[in-house]
Amino acid sequence: MSGPRLYWVQAACWRAGWPPLAQACEEPNGLLAAGGDLQPATLLDAYRRGVFPWFSEGDPILWWSPEPRAVLWPQDFAPSRSLRRRLTRGEFTVSFDTAFDAVVAACAAPRPGTSGTWITPGMAGAYGALHRLGYAHSVEVWQDGALVGGLYGVTLGQVFFGESMFSRRTDASKVAFAHLVRYLLDHDCRLIDCQVGSGHLASLGAVDMPRAEFLTWLDRHARPPDPRGPWHVDDDL
Repeated sequence: MSGPRLYWVQAACWRAGWPPLAQACEEPNGLLAAGGDLQPATLLDAYRRGVFPWFSEGDPILWWSPEPRAVLWPQDFAPSRSLRRRLTRGEFTVSFDTAFDAVVAACAAPRPGTSGTWITPGMAGAYGALHRLGYAHSVEVWQDGALVGGLYGVTLGQVFFGESMFSRRTDASKVAFAHLVRYLLDHDCRLIDCQVGSGHLASLGAVDMPRAEFLTWLDRHARPPDPRGPWHVDDDL
């Protein structure tokens, strides 16, 4: 691990401030701090400042701010031809914020080839609290009455911070993402934070953004926190 020693924070760390993000480790990329808590005020302040939690059961809370940051401009979403066909066939039903806890639980379920999950019970409870406050949201994909895909994340102002997605049918998570993008475009959400890049995200249109540029974006568009964000038109959900 390169760079300075890991910064340890106390509970309610948002009141004391975060360490400079330039102090985040190069390896593992973006590891900034440990400790603190998952109270709503802490999480919201972390997101506003380009920091997010990610840790395993039994570990201390770990806080990250990778360099670069994977982001997706909603207008640059690039669905494949097969996904476009699937969207027009109408084989799935899509809803918003109707089964948040179920989506988080599905995202936390073990994946093929893995033995654990970073969505610990404490993390699930923390995002459930944000959902009840109006900050965390889910997209659900249904087939024959069963939940087969979805995603969840946090919205602050004009930025949606994606957290996780799952799929129990081919392309179900991509269908959820396509509907999310459409909704965010209709409600002037300007940026989707994807945190860390992957081939899957790149196939959807995600690109890398320097951390400093990402922080400037957050300063302009993710504050002040709006507990409803672009999700305020309940009749459209």
